[in-house]
Formats: sequence, structure tokens, C-alpha cells
Amino acid sequence: MFGTHLLGFIKYNKHKRLTLNAYLYTFYYRIRIRFGDRTKLEKIMGIKGEESSMEIADEKLYIATTIAYHVNRLTQHMPWKEKCLVRALSVQRLLKKRKIPSTLYLGVGLEDGVMVAHAWLRCGNAYITGGTGEGYATVERFRA
Repeated sequence: MFGTHLLGFIKYNKHKRLTLNAYLYTFYYRIRIRFGDRTKLEKIMGIKGEESSMEIADEKLYIATTIAYHVNRLTQHMPWKEKCLVRALSVQRLLKKRKIPSTLYLGVGLEDGVMVAHAWLRCGNAYITGGTGEGYATVERFRA
């Protein structure tokens, strides 16, 4: 089974480098969130309290949605369950490498009477990971 997936990945994936980078970043951020210092994590999230522009070139938005698609799809097939913050940070980092601005939002909301945290990422006027944040109160935002 693994060999078939690997063969398919090598033969048919025209975004091999992006997929490998996405895998590495999701693993890296998973470890940073679980075992790292929260203050250091905040520093890599971007400029606290600021938002990126709602205007973005169509080409950059296409790249951003392509990256988000690959990260979201990849994390669905990992042996561990990825959280929204890992996805948002991974996409944010891949966008930053390409000089595409984004805003990472952190929020809280109630689900079945229990307070939960959520993260989502916006690039231009499109929310590319974690939905729109509807139903969550925004606690903080970071511009990258």
C-alpha cells in the first residue's frame, strides 16, 4: 500500500517540492506547539496586532490557494491529527517564503458549551485555512 502511494506521489504529483515542504513544516510546527516556548512561537507568527492588505494580485492569490490546498490535503492523510494552528502556520510560512502577505487569526468560541480555540489564515480577501472564523471571537491577529 505504501509503495503504491509513494509511486503515485513521485509519478503524478507536479508539486513535489511544495508537498515535501508542507510535510516538513507541519511536522516542525506540531513539535514547536507541543514542546516549544509560547513566546518564541508568537514571534514567528508575525507582527502582533496588525493585518495584511485585503488587496492582492490574482497570481499571488492563486499561489496562496494552491499552497493551502496542498497543506490541507496533506494533513488529512498524516498519522497524527493536525490542528488548525499547525495548518495555518505551515501555510503562512510557505507564503512568507514567496513574499505573499497574510494574516493569521487566533480566536475562541463555544462548541457544545465548551470553550475552544481556533486559528485561521487570510490572504488578500480570501480565507485559505480554517474557514472565515465565523462563530469565533478574534483574540489576536498576526501579519506576516
